[in-house]
Order: sequence, then C-alpha cells, then structure tokens
Amino acid sequence: MAYWLFKSEPETWGWDDQVKKNGPEEWGGVRNYQARNNMREMKKGDLGFFYHSVKEKAVVGIVRVANEIHHDSTTDDPRWECVDIEAVKPLKRPVTLDEIKATPELENMVLVNNSRLSVQPVAEAEWKFICKLGGVDA
Repeated sequence: MAYWLFKSEPETWGWDDQVKKNGPEEWGGVRNYQARNNMREMKKGDLGFFYHSVKEKAVVGIVRVANEIHHDSTTDDPRWECVDIEAVKPLKRPVTLDEIKATPELENMVLVNNSRLSVQPVAEAEWKFICKLGGVDA
C-alpha cells in the first residue's frame, strides 16, 4: 500500500464536502504533470491525507483511492487524468503545516519541501507519525 496527500481549498471542495459525497468523488481539475503522474502511481485501496490549503493549512482527514487513474471529466484534453477518492475518517485533531514543519521526523516530507504540489506521496513513516499527531490509528 502507498500513501498520498490530496490538497484542496476548503472553499472549493473541503473535507465536509468529501464526507457528504458518501462515496467516490473524482479528484479532477488537476493541471500539474507531477501531480497527475502521482495519481498514475496510485492503486485502489491506497490511503491519503485530505489537506485543507490556503487559510487552514492542515491535514484534516483520511481518504481512500476508490478508482484508479481514468480520464478527468472536467476537460476534453486527453493528457489530464485523475483518480476517485472517498472519505474514510476525520483526524481527531487537525495537524497543521506549521506543526509538520516544526517536527524533525517530518523534515523530508514533500509537503515541507514542495508545498504547492496538489497531489503528493507520503512515506510510510510520515503517514504513521501524522496519524499519531492527529489522534488516529495508522
């Protein structure tokens, strides 16, 4: 199993929207090749953090990849693909970007070094550490 982080502006699509969907939702609209390529690596069942960007800047929940890479329905351009994700559970407490940056065990995390990338890998040790900080079982 691999681990990921999906960033979204909560005003556009937040954790509450993902939960209300009550099933898979296309993670469409991504127009960055590196983020798209990360989605190409995902397998059904992989887990990811749902991250609120912009104002909140915090990991707030856990999602699961429900469907592997397919055409992004928000465009006719065949270069753009996406996966579908579904909500698994919220973190008991959000883990902020400031907290992540201040934690030596997370200093090599992609989020710390490339915070603009909207879909990014998370190492297993980072996954476990953030789950612990967020009060949930890895």
